[in-house]
Amino acid sequence: MSLNIESVRNYLMNLQDDICTALEEAEGGKKFVEDSWQRPEGGGGRSRVIEDGDVFEKGGVNFSHVFGASLPKTASAKRPELAGRSFQAMGVSLVLHPHNPYVPTSHANVRFFVAEKEGEEPVWWFGGGYDLTPYYGFDEDCISWHKTAQDCCAPFGDDVYPWMKKWCDEYFYLKHRDEPRGVGGLFFDDLNDRPFEECFAITKAVAESFVKAYVPIVEKRKSMSYGETEKSFQRYRRGRYVEFNLVYDRGTIFGLQSGGRTESILMSLPPEVNWRYDWQPEPGSEEEKLYQHYLQTKDWANMSL
Repeated sequence: MSLNIESVRNYLMNLQDDICTALEEAEGGKKFVEDSWQRPEGGGGRSRVIEDGDVFEKGGVNFSHVFGASLPKTASAKRPELAGRSFQAMGVSLVLHPHNPYVPTSHANVRFFVAEKEGEEPVWWFGGGYDLTPYYGFDEDCISWHKTAQDCCAPFGDDVYPWMKKWCDEYFYLKHRDEPRGVGGLFFDDLNDRPFEECFAITKAVAESFVKAYVPIVEKRKSMSYGETEKSFQRYRRGRYVEFNLVYDRGTIFGLQSGGRTESILMSLPPEVNWRYDWQPEPGSEEEKLYQHYLQTKDWANMSL
């Protein structure tokens, strides 16, 4: 089977450009700074980071294309027959931590893997998705976020959005806290159950819907007034984000196991965060509402205000 790996690489590099342009427009002035890097074992990437902007306290949009002689454990854990194969992995990954606590943090990524062994057909798959992590929720934002996600999946079948949403709800879950990271979105991995071009098309649809889903929320919330109470709660909830990324996130673990660039891998961590011992929100507060109303599994795409 012939794979057009170069077309995937070119698409991902253009995707990084397009997302950065859209986010810079929302930021209103400050630009991403690019840092190109090479991986000694093979490959490299372009890290683009924005810090202390008017809207984004910290954000990064990274492209990487790495390869090596042996697939890392995290990539072959569910498919042990692939252990020891050479590999190529490429993708775009982004995380955005806004200043304003009323603007949610968000994460997105799309990726493509190829595992090869001499004398055998290459094994390939796509993965990716995005999720939304509000500190102070708004029903209309959650509904529009999920409707956009649902719309991007619709051309590929009525079943695609439900299974991607379910997988996202299950994946972005902190088992040790018994709570979801946010209000979900889309997640998929190991996508190779249909022809390459169709899997690639699904991946592109998900990737290109992120800006459509996220930027309108940023524009709506970025000028809202807030005080130290809201900022302190944001820093506290960011702790959950750190916990998930360091304990569970497959992308983070793969990057570290494959000898990726640590600065780029840990770009996802927020600049300011705190932990409080056994903190509980005040009953009836907006902080409690996050737990009681938003950090619950809901069919947001089919809800109305």
